[in-house]
Amino acid sequence: MSDKPYYEKHVFFCTNHRDEGRPCCADTGAVDAHAYAKGRIKELKLSGQGKIRVNKAGCLDRCEEGPVIVIYPQGTWYTYVDTSDIDEIIESDLVNGKVVDRLKI
Repeated sequence: MSDKPYYEKHVFFCTNHRDEGRPCCADTGAVDAHAYAKGRIKELKLSGQGKIRVNKAGCLDRCEEGPVIVIYPQGTWYTYVDTSDIDEIIESDLVNGKVVDRLKI
């Protein structure tokens, strides 16, 4: 058994949808953002065992700060507006290990 984690980094996109009127990530483009990030990680050949995994998540309970993602194992939380923010998170944090302070929550 290896001491290395199965994935080096695990990215969770909240894609939760609420019907009762409380803010939710699904209403702010989270499903499309998740698909975009997953595609970019695959294009960059960064996906798979020992690399990066991008997953959908249910409610991460930071709805009012959303849309939100969290990256483990470091536990860095981000918000984003568009694909350029997603690209910056991928390049800066996931590839180079540098937190994107302007998007951090």
